Amino acid sequence: MFRSILPRARKRSKPAEAGVPRHEEVKFEDIRLYLVERKMGSSRRGFLTQLARSKGFIVEDILSNDVTHVVSEDNQPSPLWTWLRGRGLKDLPRMHVVDISWFTESMRASRPVAVETRHRIQDTFPTAATHVVTVSQYACQRRTTTENKNKIFTDAFEVLVDNYDFNEVTGPSLAFSRAASVLKSLPWTVQSLDTTHNLPCLGEHTKAVMEEILRYGRSFEVEKILADERYQTLKLFTSVFGVGPKTAEKWYRRGLRSFSHVLTDPSIHLNRMQRSGFLHYGDISRAVSKAEARALGNIIDEAAHAITPDAVLALTGGFRRGKEFGHDVDFIVTTPELGKEESLLPIIIDRLKQQGILLFSDYHPSTFDATRPPSRSFEAMDHFAKCFLILAVEDRRGWRAVRVDLVSPPWIVSPLPSGWTGSRQFERDLRRLARLERRMLLDTTPCSTKPRYRFLAAVTEKDIFAHLGLEYIEPWQRNA
Repeated sequence: MFRSILPRARKRSKPAEAGVPRHEEVKFEDIRLYLVERKMGSSRRGFLTQLARSKGFIVEDILSNDVTHVVSEDNQPSPLWTWLRGRGLKDLPRMHVVDISWFTESMRASRPVAVETRHRIQDTFPTAATHVVTVSQYACQRRTTTENKNKIFTDAFEVLVDNYDFNEVTGPSLAFSRAASVLKSLPWTVQSLDTTHNLPCLGEHTKAVMEEILRYGRSFEVEKILADERYQTLKLFTSVFGVGPKTAEKWYRRGLRSFSHVLTDPSIHLNRMQRSGFLHYGDISRAVSKAEARALGNIIDEAAHAITPDAVLALTGGFRRGKEFGHDVDFIVTTPELGKEESLLPIIIDRLKQQGILLFSDYHPSTFDATRPPSRSFEAMDHFAKCFLILAVEDRRGWRAVRVDLVSPPWIVSPLPSGWTGSRQFERDLRRLARLERRMLLDTTPCSTKPRYRFLAAVTEKDIFAHLGLEYIEPWQRNA
């Protein structure tokens, strides 16, 4: 027997993603992708996997219940969903099954973009069982983007919330707010009440309204409210900057029904804020674009840096949550030099006045006290120096008035440009979960355990979530 003296052919080395440990930095811990190889091919799948990992995404090699986004290319919906349902995934209903367009847009943006209807690959034969999924009662444990698949219900609920608020009936108002928040978080449209059995915060009244909408396309209760003169008048008056529900109710009881009635009544004495609200109503009732918000940010940032070079300005509120338009613009501005943040806002206001763009300002100095125990009753940013402004900003039609809110917390509270972001319901549920589930009080500065109020430092938003034992939720997923 002769042995071959020819050298053996070397075995091909495995692709990097299969055999070599990955060292890419993970930036989006709560997003896990799975790329469907069918139609895509193994080579392209390997390339796209490495691309995503280089951008900080987690890409799973195996389809499991940990996956949040299933990415498919050139697959027909019916065979794709048949294959997915055959994997035995209990969490399939909460997964985003998306076209490659979502992936490419996310790679271009270097972050996961919001999943929109045009990205989704819809199941051609959805069943009620498809939507059986565990949904938390707390908004801070649900991911809610700006895409709302149940707007027909949530719009109705918001009318009911306003009406209960006008009548100072707290319980039902909160119930409908929570129900609307749950429906906004769903990645699917409710088409039957059978699919809502496992959803929290949906009581008999909310389901009755939903059933009416499903059956007739509208809610007769909501239509009755919308046609009510008192509701219409209070809604009109409270749309004015500086006019709250109690003032609106007082005007209504005096027999006033329109702006002209208010402005011509000699017994009505408007305060400064209300006078500015009426004066600039046409402008500030219009939506503010993200471009206008950025332009205002540049102006305020320039004013802040003229005072202190290390000033930090952050756009927060709805725009940080991914909204393209808002009714006003919110900023946080601070500085690492402790105590200096208290002088920031008055000087910024003076500089805006010198530039001739300040139309109104209402400044409130800081009442923050780091030594006080945390409070059960707390609204975000209440203790810090803040000012409510109306500024003139240039747009394509010339100049317009825009509402701007500035808050200046100490650096120990908000050291990062991110600041704190979350819808009203999101922040409300974050404090509720802290109190009821974690025996903590979430206040402006710390999370604190009872009964001795041991303060827990939180330098970033991720620290707050970690202290509460919660998965971190990105700002654009806090639109509860």
